[in-house]
Amino acid sequence: MINLRNKKIIVTFLMHLGDLILITPFLQVLRRHAQGSDITLVVDEKVADVVRYNPNIDHLVTVDKKGKDNSVRALWRIGRHLHQHHYDILINLHPNERTSFLAAVIHAKQFVGMSHFLVRPLMDRYTRLDRIHLHAADMYINVLAQLGIDDYRSDGLQFFTCKAWDDTATEFYRSQGVHNSDALIGFNIGSAVPQKRWPAKRFAAVADYFAHRGFKCVFFGGPMDEDMVKEATSQMESDPIIATGKFTIGELASAIRCCSLFITNDSGPMHVAVSQGIPLVALYGPSNPQLYGPYTDRAIVLESTNHYEVGKSMKQIIREGNYKGISVIPMSQVIAAGEELLSRYYGKR
Repeated sequence: MINLRNKKIIVTFLMHLGDLILITPFLQVLRRHAQGSDITLVVDEKVADVVRYNPNIDHLVTVDKKGKDNSVRALWRIGRHLHQHHYDILINLHPNERTSFLAAVIHAKQFVGMSHFLVRPLMDRYTRLDRIHLHAADMYINVLAQLGIDDYRSDGLQFFTCKAWDDTATEFYRSQGVHNSDALIGFNIGSAVPQKRWPAKRFAAVADYFAHRGFKCVFFGGPMDEDMVKEATSQMESDPIIATGKFTIGELASAIRCCSLFITNDSGPMHVAVSQGIPLVALYGPSNPQLYGPYTDRAIVLESTNHYEVGKSMKQIIREGNYKGISVIPMSQVIAAGEELLSRYYGKR
């Protein structure tokens, strides 16, 4: 069993929005077993808001991995600077080349976790990521289990906000004519993977249904989603609130927390909604929700398939093309799921 107490610990994880939210239960377990330790987390600068106020870390180091730090030389410079802190333990949580190289350059006294195969000879303890049997959040916690930790309790996904982000969200809604008595339903219709996107026209129809029920519908997403949102909202009979591209990631969490319900494709904002405790309807295909779905019991997942090929990556499944498209999920199921959650948590019928 690894001794995590009274150590200088650094965790390296240069992944995307949803992935970063999914390691927050790992951070909770790590903190509980690392009494008296100083914990540093290294993340992509673009998504650092997710953990900026996380109480389970002491220091945050950001890497502009697609900008000024997008080179071997920059990663070497960052790694050698961090090496000067003389970390006792480095836990690397992902096997991609960038994160593994940085972890190796930091050169902590103990190097454990996951890594690219070229870096593994430099490690003290290699732990596998169980991508077949465990949900992604539990998969990261399992790294600690492989190191001998036997208490895995967590409070689920966490994304702590600040007053400035909350105030920005409040002011935005005020500018859109939202009052305290209004109930909001959030929509996230984008996804980085086109095959994960339910048709925009159907999102429009579902939003109109709930608008006619008296809810105010808010469309979220980043700048890359603006065309998709415009396609959807241009087909609506009611007037939605367009929040697409209006918020930083931290402000997005504050804005989503104001919603009574969130209807979403499989995406980073879906995990943001989970972290804020918002009931949600999640539309899935071709990824497996048992492994990458909402890490909460406050969700209804609608799937486009009931069969998932074990051991195949989503990219491979998409490339082979032998799966049902997400469009097979009917609007009636999405509406019924939304109604069920509103009734379950707010008594709204």
